[in-house]
Amino acid sequence: MSGYYRVKFSLDSRARMIGMLGRIAITLVAITGWLASLAECSAQERLKVVYSSADATNFVWYAAQDGGFYKKHGLDVELIFVPSSTTAVSSMIAGDIQLGNNSGGTVASAVVGGASLVLTACYINTLPYELVVHESIKSADELRGKSIGISRVGSASDSAARILVKGLGLEPVKDVPILQVGGTAERAAAFRGGRIVGFPSPPGVIHLAQGMPHRILISTADFQKRYEFPFICSSTTKAFLTARRDTVRRVTMALIEATHFLKTRKEESKKFIGKFARQTNPRYLEDSYNAMAKLHDRVPLVTRAGADEQIKESLSRKPGASIKLEDWVDDSIVRELDKNGFIDKVYR
Repeated sequence: MSGYYRVKFSLDSRARMIGMLGRIAITLVAITGWLASLAECSAQERLKVVYSSADATNFVWYAAQDGGFYKKHGLDVELIFVPSSTTAVSSMIAGDIQLGNNSGGTVASAVVGGASLVLTACYINTLPYELVVHESIKSADELRGKSIGISRVGSASDSAARILVKGLGLEPVKDVPILQVGGTAERAAAFRGGRIVGFPSPPGVIHLAQGMPHRILISTADFQKRYEFPFICSSTTKAFLTARRDTVRRVTMALIEATHFLKTRKEESKKFIGKFARQTNPRYLEDSYNAMAKLHDRVPLVTRAGADEQIKESLSRKPGASIKLEDWVDDSIVRELDKNGFIDKVYR
């Protein structure tokens, strides 16, 4: 073989060898990345978490998912939407869901009924609701005898309806019938069709009532003193809290970071609200954000005054039952996180 062909053969062989080594290197990098991803997934603890409405009030639950805070704290969360806190409670009792958002009133009613549930933190400790009525209703007296709609009996909207009616000097049910009609969309449809003349609604939702003549008759923001109510709260079973306390702690840490995100990242937070509420209405997004940024508590302890009130309300519907605060409220994890400086660190 001539020198030319020997050199050409040698160069070709070397080129093939380099190409083969390059392909092997790329494959190894891909395998390494896949194994790292696999290791990361296996390290993440899987958890089913429920939230009960897609509006801005439930911001921390879905922002912790989209903002990466669950993942940051080692959690692989499957976020499940259940459009009623009473249904969510039933799923938790059945063991289908490990943890999620429920109002204090819903949990108190379930506990009075024998359920082994507990509140571990509350991110909003008041009821941010307004009573939307037909524009023809201009006073409390004109509302008397007419029906307003809620999602389900025992839900946060039920509590809000009763509180707002009492704020008008009327008696719920006796003076103003309360009908169970379903979620926000169902209430809007019942309102539009004339089945009800009003419904309790979170801030900002009024801007979505296009084509429906309406007015806000009263709002909890009109009350001279903030109405204490454990509204957006983490809840779980007592057995889960005992067996997997560290898991509940990490969920709480993720939700505290989501609260900080809400208070400090306005435009990104509005995008999250728009995505989960499936809304682009700028007035809705602006009003919802402004209300939620103020209402979410920096340290999410369960309001004692609000919890006591919910116990009384639940016991009034079940004569002979007995329940104490410590039977269904355990926010010791929040106290630990506050004491050890975690919350201060987040806000710095």
